[in-house]
Amino acid sequence: MTIPVLDARGVSKVFRTGVLGGRHAVALEPVSLWLGGGPSTVTAVAGESGSGKTTLARLLLGIIPPTAGAVLYSGADLRALRGREKTAFRKDVQAIFQDPFEVYNPFYRADRVLWTAARKFQLAPPGAARRELIEQALRAVGLRPDETLGRYPHQLSGGQRQRIMVARALMLRPRVIIADEPVSMIDASLRATILDALGRQARALDISVVYITHDLATAYQISETILVLYRGATVECGDVELVITQPQHPYTQLLVRSIPQPAPGASWAASEPAPADGAGGAAGGCRFADRCPHVMPICHRREPPLFRTADRRAVACFLYADAPEAAPSEVASLTSGPRDLAAGSAAAAPDVAEGSGSR
Repeated sequence: MTIPVLDARGVSKVFRTGVLGGRHAVALEPVSLWLGGGPSTVTAVAGESGSGKTTLARLLLGIIPPTAGAVLYSGADLRALRGREKTAFRKDVQAIFQDPFEVYNPFYRADRVLWTAARKFQLAPPGAARRELIEQALRAVGLRPDETLGRYPHQLSGGQRQRIMVARALMLRPRVIIADEPVSMIDASLRATILDALGRQARALDISVVYITHDLATAYQISETILVLYRGATVECGDVELVITQPQHPYTQLLVRSIPQPAPGASWAASEPAPADGAGGAAGGCRFADRCPHVMPICHRREPPLFRTADRRAVACFLYADAPEAAPSEVASLTSGPRDLAAGSAAAAPDVAEGSGSR
């Protein structure tokens, strides 16, 4: 088997709180995930606020260390990377953050992020070749270079600023992109355009993407596999078609029912807010017990493991206790394999890094 670009092995995160750090908050229970090393795939990580999505992203990017487990880059622990290995990681694993307003320095032109990346990673020779590379990257995400280059951030819309960040990530030809709520602050009319550009280019350039979102509609639009988190724990994962159209976990069913229906006069089944940390479910029991319509006595006594209910999914619910438990490696494989993609979608995407050389 090919070594994954990123291999999260049972990573979890506990934050110490209080004056002397005497209290702790579990932000993420152990998660296993493979990224890259095979055909590119888009994996959605979904859940409401406080579910641990951004914590997982920060662990995968090496911004924070895990409390337990490890994140490996090409087989090496992120915490041990130095020198050239660390530079290679920074090129191969790119991030697109949520807020297109805070990633820019207002004193510099917006396209400085592109020129700096091209120079730092020597993507093309200085001069005309480098400018052509940047212009190709902008056109690939639907921006016109003559209307973008030389502008300051305040002279661009939020959608334009975010597309520049997508262009920057794609221009580097990384192997993995971590996109943390990349369109949540963008006007609804532009979300589909930006996500389409990201997904199309990622498939064309063989880039695996982690798409972090609270929006199951866009997760279904762009991803092949999905990981659903609730209060830091994985409750369901696998093929996005199965998970969204036939949800098995009561929490996933609640999320799916919360998607607005495209019918005039249809009512919205709004999701209830999650309990505060420490509320909902007895200690050691299921986190969703106090909100679950199918709660059983065992749900208050034990935390359910992930049960392998089909070839392409696993569910953490005692309703499926007759199914075998899924090992961490099996869980990782469920979020790593793409389903069939639309024919011709990759071929239609323009090359954003022509002349930049191979990785």
